[in-house]
Amino acid sequence: MKCLSRIERLLLISGSLLIAIYVMAHIHKAILSRAELRRFRDLQTQQPVETPIGFPAASRYKVDFSLWSEKRIAAYERSLGEHVAPPMAVLRISKVHLEVPVLEGTDDVTLNRGVGHIAGTGRPGDGGNVGIAGHRDGFFRVLKNVGRGDTIELLTPSRTDTYIVDQTVLVGPQDVSVLQPRLMRSLTLVTCYPFYFIGSAAERYIVQATLANSDLPNLHKQANSEGRNLQLQPSRR
Repeated sequence: MKCLSRIERLLLISGSLLIAIYVMAHIHKAILSRAELRRFRDLQTQQPVETPIGFPAASRYKVDFSLWSEKRIAAYERSLGEHVAPPMAVLRISKVHLEVPVLEGTDDVTLNRGVGHIAGTGRPGDGGNVGIAGHRDGFFRVLKNVGRGDTIELLTPSRTDTYIVDQTVLVGPQDVSVLQPRLMRSLTLVTCYPFYFIGSAAERYIVQATLANSDLPNLHKQANSEGRNLQLQPSRR
């Protein structure tokens, strides 16, 4: 009996330690998941702006994993231990409750932590056709519920640009025509398709939107206007 009692105590202690480790890990993850938006907010306070852009307090930012694959959730959690540059913008789509940092580039760590600005496309806040890529089984899975007429906001430290979705299309992985400059200032979101598919995705799902109240042609120069070095997000599955 004494031996059994000792084993029970050891099991109780071990179970308590495991629960404590689990709780601390989730607290740590919640703190880190707000780091990018907190740094973005800091950038806002460092630059003079005529009017506030209405970015919510960093403490209210929370990643919604409800549509994510288990693989992508694990990749996101691993990315929290990696260093990334401060966000250049924040992408917000109220209809699908998406609010995510926009980071520079489309490497693995970047796309696991947030969404990435596609090199060679217009930069957020500077005009042109702004290209942003994200994973279909992560932040951009909600794009399946975004359609024509929906509103997309792109927040930078100095301004908020509001875009209206005008089309969703499917293209091949090598078709970069959707990233070319358009007549009006535009936003192009890119993810792999089908949204629920195991293996390499055969197509890219594109959401294109035009800047609201944009009645003048897009006169901003965009790098690689002939498509050189432009790349749609490659499949990582």
